[in-house]
Amino acid sequence: MKLTIVTETFPPEINGVAMTFGHIARELGRRGHQVTVCHPRRSDLANGAAHPEFTSVPLPGMPIPGYPLLRFGLPAGGRLRHRWRSDRPDLVHVVTEGPLGASAVSAARALGLPVTSSFHTNFHAYTRHYGFAPLHRAALGWLRRVHNRTQRTFAPTPELCAELSALGFVGLGVLSRGVDTGQFTPAKRAPDLRAAWGAGPEDPVVLHAGRMAAEKNFPLLFRAFAAMGRVNPRCRFVLVGDGPLRAGFAREHPECIFPGFIPREELARHYASADIYIHASLTETFGNVLTEAMASGLAVAGFDYAAARLFVRDGENGLTVPCDQPDALVAAALQLATQAPLRARLGAAARTTIEPQSWDNVIARFETDLLAIIAAHRPS
Repeated sequence: MKLTIVTETFPPEINGVAMTFGHIARELGRRGHQVTVCHPRRSDLANGAAHPEFTSVPLPGMPIPGYPLLRFGLPAGGRLRHRWRSDRPDLVHVVTEGPLGASAVSAARALGLPVTSSFHTNFHAYTRHYGFAPLHRAALGWLRRVHNRTQRTFAPTPELCAELSALGFVGLGVLSRGVDTGQFTPAKRAPDLRAAWGAGPEDPVVLHAGRMAAEKNFPLLFRAFAAMGRVNPRCRFVLVGDGPLRAGFAREHPECIFPGFIPREELARHYASADIYIHASLTETFGNVLTEAMASGLAVAGFDYAAARLFVRDGENGLTVPCDQPDALVAAALQLATQAPLRARLGAAARTTIEPQSWDNVIARFETDLLAIIAAHRPS
């Protein structure tokens, strides 16, 4: 198929959506499909190696106010219609619901192209974290309108599909998330990195990776860290990533290590060199970081939803707690901080659980779904 992917975030940006569609674009290209990726232009990040598997089309965009690490694309309906008239794709897949994504849906519909979309981020839920709670209904309405104008909306879990259906979204399907188990592996454990953190061979290192932003529930995470440090002063705490809250966190928590924004390969070494992952967020639609931590052999604890609900069996390959019980998550963190045999057992089982969740299997299912939508759209 000739596929165009329209997204407002893409590698070298590091976040779950960008990395997911970086994998998808590369793998579909390797399978022989002609893939074009339209995304906002940015010159503030290194471009990285060129990929022969897909064509990149940069379009105008702007930094998100107060969050320059992320961008939104400007409306590009005219440009896209012009491009697609002369080089018509078989299908357009829209990853994000910003101005660029919404204009791509309209452009595809105007040209009679099949168009699908992905739901990856609970933007309507973020409104309460940024002082815009009155806009919750409007944000939800915008998301529903964008997605319901596409032929299929893919969400990462059946659980999220059910939630969206109850909110009035239609045409839902599952596009799960894979894990690069060759990149995220316990084999990349690095004693020199642990030594740089001040951690001895038996000292528990607690890792967190991701955007440092209000919606990630950092107050609970730091509460868990403080409790872990009290019961086991040998614990070390490493928070990888960047975001609008990082500078303040670094000032307020000198007991933690903040490596900042690091390349993907270095991120894999950080995961593998840690022992524990505490996932406190309640706004994820999936949570790639949790499955990456499990693939890296870490003992994980998190709320029972999204990726944790799919892959963690409480007490067997990780610890899960009900979403409305933050104190239970702190208690689970204390277990991991004080029980080395439990950490070792859960970490080994976590790796075994994630090994079958390869990107190859996930992308094969997505490929089949897209080809079926294209076939159904063609005149009989």
